[in-house]
Amino acid sequence: MKRILALVLAVLMIAGCCAALSSCSKTTKTIKIGLSGPLTGGAAVYGQAVKNAAQMAVDEINAAGGLNGIPLELKALDDVHDSSKIATNYAELMDWGMQVSLGCVTSAPCLEFLKYAKDDSVFFLTPSASNDGVPNGENSYQMCFADGNQGKVAADYVNSLYTAGNLGKLGIFYKSDDNYSKGIYDQFVANLNSAIDEKVMSFTDANATDFTTQIGALAECDFIFMPIYYEPAAQFMIQGKDTIRDTAVYYGCDGFDGLEGQLGDDMDEIDQAISMLSHFNSKATEGKAKEFIDKYTAKHGTDTLNQFGAAAYDCIYALHKAMTELIAEGKEIDHKTDAADLCEMLKGKFNGGFTYSGATGSNMKWEGGFVNKGAIAYEIKARAAA
Repeated sequence: MKRILALVLAVLMIAGCCAALSSCSKTTKTIKIGLSGPLTGGAAVYGQAVKNAAQMAVDEINAAGGLNGIPLELKALDDVHDSSKIATNYAELMDWGMQVSLGCVTSAPCLEFLKYAKDDSVFFLTPSASNDGVPNGENSYQMCFADGNQGKVAADYVNSLYTAGNLGKLGIFYKSDDNYSKGIYDQFVANLNSAIDEKVMSFTDANATDFTTQIGALAECDFIFMPIYYEPAAQFMIQGKDTIRDTAVYYGCDGFDGLEGQLGDDMDEIDQAISMLSHFNSKATEGKAKEFIDKYTAKHGTDTLNQFGAAAYDCIYALHKAMTELIAEGKEIDHKTDAADLCEMLKGKFNGGFTYSGATGSNMKWEGGFVNKGAIAYEIKARAAA
């Protein structure tokens, strides 16, 4: 009787352990996807969007059967947009068993992440780390436009305005000690029509609280290109609302995502028009973008609805599609697959003409880690009525 009782207690203890972990099988038999991003701090709107959207995609895929019957599992760690935290985060993800990754959300941490992932042959597809040094075609790929590509596409747009006689006086405002801003700026000026005269002003961390000098210098500009993140952009717009021409246009890149939330009620006080280069229209009324918007806002509201999240959603689905195709081709991918082996398989797929259509573009392809897809012009705010 005692032996039977002991056996029953042992079974109950095991069952209790499994219940505490949700499911024994779920803790061991999953495809593990790692991510590091700013879940707190000034860039948290990006990190939270990526985490939310990626998890939403994982949940949807799992509800539909996972990867050949195996659930996906996402682990997201906070790096506060601080490169010094990447070594610890990466080690934790590898100890957890990361097989594939979304890398990092922002560029500077992702360049650090790349060092470790390259050594270990961990494949990652970042939704939003746009620095030109991130994709190398060996193990790191982008779902977002690279900075250089953003700069070139922005220059092409400005050149077309100039050719059509619709540009006026061009101003440029960028952050000279930031890889993201400087990378876009360098490619923008390199591709800008040499006949266009521009007034260039910059700032650094040392003078990022008062833009009076820069605003004064750009006051007479009709079009101001601002390859910066949304926080300093909002600060510039608020401080300059009565100085910059009210007919001027502010034009940014993906760093403008989050600007509407940052400006809040101040948006109504700004007369200038605001637009941005993007691969996602958060006001889409049809297609896959609209489907994503409806699902995301129903679950998370609109505060973190941006192209970073849309790209993360696409990353998960693109990885799932690629792995599904690999399995159909006879490759073995499951919860035991080594990260380096999976990396080799995914490299072959992404470098071999793989295509994907989602919320941020149709028929996307990858060339040396860089994504090839169309851009859209997204209007954040129209010019105030005269």
